[in-house]
Amino acid sequence: MKIENDATLPSGFRAAGLHVGLKKSGASDMALLVSDTPATVAAVFTSNQIKAAPVKWCMARAASRKGRAVVINSGNANCCTGEKGLRDAAQMAEWTASELGVKASDVYVCSTGSIGFDLDMKTIGRGIPRLAEALSPQGGEEAAQGIMTTDNAPKFVTTSFKADGKTVRVTGIAKGAGMIEPNMATMLCFLMTDAAVAPSSLQKALKSAVNESFNRISVDGDQSTNDTVLCFANGASGSDSLKPGHPGWAAFEEALLQVARVLAWKMIRDGEGADKVIKVEVTGAGTAKDAELAARSVANSLLVKTSWHGTNPKWGRVMDALGYSPARVDESKVSIAYDGVVAVRNGIKTKASPDRLKKIHSQERFTITIDLGLGKGASYVFGCDCAHKYIDINI
Repeated sequence: MKIENDATLPSGFRAAGLHVGLKKSGASDMALLVSDTPATVAAVFTSNQIKAAPVKWCMARAASRKGRAVVINSGNANCCTGEKGLRDAAQMAEWTASELGVKASDVYVCSTGSIGFDLDMKTIGRGIPRLAEALSPQGGEEAAQGIMTTDNAPKFVTTSFKADGKTVRVTGIAKGAGMIEPNMATMLCFLMTDAAVAPSSLQKALKSAVNESFNRISVDGDQSTNDTVLCFANGASGSDSLKPGHPGWAAFEEALLQVARVLAWKMIRDGEGADKVIKVEVTGAGTAKDAELAARSVANSLLVKTSWHGTNPKWGRVMDALGYSPARVDESKVSIAYDGVVAVRNGIKTKASPDRLKKIHSQERFTITIDLGLGKGASYVFGCDCAHKYIDINI
């Protein structure tokens, strides 16, 4: 299965992205994705107790497991905006539905940006007709640009496979660079496929893909109010309906997972103020859940992150993060290795060369392997370092 770094849309989808006036910089600030025919929709949302108005709108729509379009604005999260925010989200859906000739209940709405500010609805109202007019089967990359906030580059990927003799495509676009922590990342992601997929099967496949991709990355340990992943499947490829037991099901699950993983990787690589990507791999935990909790604790530690940035192999900070994690840890059984070089064995420093460990820390990518020595539980998280640039971006 070949993964391609382009935004080629599956059959029956059109997209657009434009600068409509929400950002003073002149950068693209709105996007629209449309399926030409009714599509099955699966969704995963933030678990933050504070949810933005568009998330609440989408959660209500997702219960139907169907849809036709999603309209997105960048630069404003439409969060903590009260009843007006809810009305504005609904208005965005209604305006979009009117332009497309569909029902407002079939239009999803997403927003990303600063919290606590009312949307500029006059500008959005003028922008939606322009987006509808600009819709194109070649508009995927422009749509990816229209949803960016602090991203350094648009994020998109596509792949294809065969099912019932038909070529089936899966394409994703996403945004995300800061406020990223597993469960999910601060992100918007839109996955599209021209496969026909049973609603319950699509939801299960999406949840599995999210758990193995977006829930495995952490930039700064913060979780957003607007996280949304939507997956549209319109059946335009002409293949039979895919579900477990179908000969093409495994290929579809793998395609969805690989697209999600590549987008997740692009997010962590584009982390705000980050220069390095580090895989924190925990083995030997009492349970898989403990392994995950331990990995997250290390990946989210600011002391650990700053040592990564400073190319300083202070494994004591890793040990400290393990100790305050909710996971069961026995100091005398912990081993820590950097790219296979064991720095700690059974809780005690080894004779590993400090210069060799420092050289590993100077790389743009390396792996920390932590063996808790308590069982067979294993998990991992991709994290990044924290540089001065992170402060510059977020002050």
